[in-house]
Amino acid sequence: MTFFTILLILIGANALFMVFSLSGISNDGKKSEGNVPKSTSPKVYPLNNISSKFKKAV
Repeated sequence: MTFFTILLILIGANALFMVFSLSGISNDGKKSEGNVPKSTSPKVYPLNNISSKFKKAV
């Protein structure tokens, strides 16, 4: 009986924390949309796959 009581308390606490965390995520997503500039694109740097010191092992 004690085991089930502790189990139900932990499940209830987990559900409560999940509700608060999911509501926080939905509010943060709406706030951050206005802060992102639309015309800025990320810089892409090419990778140097061929190195003069190391050769690919076969």
